[in-house]
Amino acid sequence: MSLTVFLMVLGAALVHATWNALVKADGDRWSLIGVMAGTQFVLSAALLPFFPIPAAVAWPYIAANTVLTTGYTLLLVRAYRHGDLSLVYPLARGISPLIVAGVMVFFMGERLTWTAQIGVLTVGLAVTSLALTRGASGLRDLPSVAIALATGCFIATYTIVDGLGARAAQSASGYMIWITILSSAVIVAFVLFRRRRSVAPIGQRTRRAGIASALLSYASSWIVIVALTLAPVPMVSALRETGIVFAVLIGVVFLHERLSLARFASILATLAGATLLKVSR
Repeated sequence: MSLTVFLMVLGAALVHATWNALVKADGDRWSLIGVMAGTQFVLSAALLPFFPIPAAVAWPYIAANTVLTTGYTLLLVRAYRHGDLSLVYPLARGISPLIVAGVMVFFMGERLTWTAQIGVLTVGLAVTSLALTRGASGLRDLPSVAIALATGCFIATYTIVDGLGARAAQSASGYMIWITILSSAVIVAFVLFRRRRSVAPIGQRTRRAGIASALLSYASSWIVIVALTLAPVPMVSALRETGIVFAVLIGVVFLHERLSLARFASILATLAGATLLKVSR
């Protein structure tokens, strides 16, 4: 993987961890998601005249992304409401690059060197291991495991769809703008439907966090979409999930969470996998 793509995706991972921390910290998450989607819709609409319309062959991927992104967002909010997020989120983010690698290599003909394969496997397993740092007993929590597996499948599927779609679109930026317009419109409609009987206004803190999260998420997604056209999809997918390392560090530095020896070992393993992705060809 070239240094440029490596730094792009690593930066996107950091930004992704930051906006997820904002969502996690806000109590009115549905309203925040609505503000995020509305902000991204307006931003994409404003950018429409400056980028080409995706090629016709890409529109089935754009339609699929709309369904998958909406499903992922709904699952993400539910995951944040669930009791043991420390189990759900790492498990979901860890299994997704493993699924992506399996599908792309065995069914889509994507070629990976042995170094890249080991790097993807290392990152996936290391991120997944963060779900076990508080003990394996959490795996007996079947609702949490089910949410994690479902979320991981959505992440993997929309990553594959975006990799194929962005390449087919002949314009990664045009593809990014259109998938955002459609998915944001659906999410805003869903949030408005949920709030149809609510008379309470959205708080200023939630509005500010929603707008900030929207801009961060938009930048992160755009970078990843472009990277998917420049490097093998499994490598981009795995490197993006190193964002969970940044999420752990944000928790330790700003939320004063404890960094156990097990979590530290998982972080080191994740960074080792990222290094393998960088040196692979």
